Amino acid sequence: MYIIIIGGGRVGYYLARALLDEGHEIVVVEKNPTFCETITEEMGSVCVQGDGCEAATLADIGTGRADILIAVTGDDEDNLVACQVAKYKFNVPRTISRIRNPQNEAIFKKLGIDVTVSSTNIILEHIEEEVPTFPFIHLLTIRDRGLDVVEVKIPPNSTTVGKKVRELSLPKGSTLFLLYRKKQKPIVPKANTTLQADDHIIAVTPPELEGALRASLIST
Repeated sequence: MYIIIIGGGRVGYYLARALLDEGHEIVVVEKNPTFCETITEEMGSVCVQGDGCEAATLADIGTGRADILIAVTGDDEDNLVACQVAKYKFNVPRTISRIRNPQNEAIFKKLGIDVTVSSTNIILEHIEEEVPTFPFIHLLTIRDRGLDVVEVKIPPNSTTVGKKVRELSLPKGSTLFLLYRKKQKPIVPKANTTLQADDHIIAVTPPELEGALRASLIST
């Protein structure tokens, strides 16, 4: 695949190395001449000094044939512009943007960016995973489908303990995908599956229904 990386800072540097190791054709666009020189010395002639927001720069590196453009500068606005120019002027089929401010995620999505990655949200999700009492963890967003994948742990005091799946008031559009218990193989929950305390359930749900799903599974 031909992959363009906008931003040759720490994130762009390690991303470029990983993608090169996987055999992809890459180009890194970086404004800072020192960063660009470092990348060139270590990885070869894969870095172009320039502004990834400018159409002329993107045209020079053959953005029209790119499979993916990934914008990972430290500036959310630059990342947004680079992705939009790539998508709407050069018809790049997949754009991925780093965002520093999680509040920008919604507007990036509305403006057509295919995938956003927020380091703040990733850190929060890892914190949630490390808190044993936290019963609801966001695992993944499937942006193309408008769905979230979440993990729910059934607390011992939940009113759902002892209930069968068919007795739950799950919100429409939410699906229980997988259930696993300690020392047992994961199963696909059926209508007659009975929930037990400390069950872990992987579910798929529209983002706007996450609260309703949580309430239907861990109400006390």
